[in-house]
Amino acid sequence: MELDAVKSAIESILFAIGNSVEISTIADALEIEQSLVEDAIDALTEKYEAADCGLSLTRLEDSVQLCTKPENYEYLVRITKVKPRFSLSDTVLETLSIVAYKQPVTRIEIEKIRGVSCEHAVNKLLEYDLIKEVGRLEAPGKPILFGTTENFLRCFGVTSISDLPQITPDQVEEYKKEAEAEISVKLDI
Repeated sequence: MELDAVKSAIESILFAIGNSVEISTIADALEIEQSLVEDAIDALTEKYEAADCGLSLTRLEDSVQLCTKPENYEYLVRITKVKPRFSLSDTVLETLSIVAYKQPVTRIEIEKIRGVSCEHAVNKLLEYDLIKEVGRLEAPGKPILFGTTENFLRCFGVTSISDLPQITPDQVEEYKKEAEAEISVKLDI
């Protein structure tokens, strides 16, 4: 199969499916080597980076999805009369950060880290499709384990969890000092 034919087929598949499709699934459907699919995806990615193109190709771990460029989102909202994107409160964002960095993680583990109940935040994150149930912990009561979703990767513009920024030991110490200072100010009031 020629590269142009592979690119055309991939565009058709991604357009018709609408969601992400695993690269290996595309290779199987086209009955070609995965490396040829990768080459075609690279070529399509370059094509969609042009300023006059309203689409982009988004990689999500071992999958790929055809998407609208973020800068065109407001026009879609106007056409579809859909509410603008959700916003995350500090509480929900803290909870999401814990899930992203500690996954798989239980609600109880999140609450131990945060020091407060996180039921509302977890429910919001599930509603926004940023986290999902990824299994059950082999412990009494078999608590639910949570992890992030492909939608999380898409919303935060990363291709995999390994792309999340890592905190250095110096930053950890700096954050500890800031937290201690904040606590002492609150206690003085």
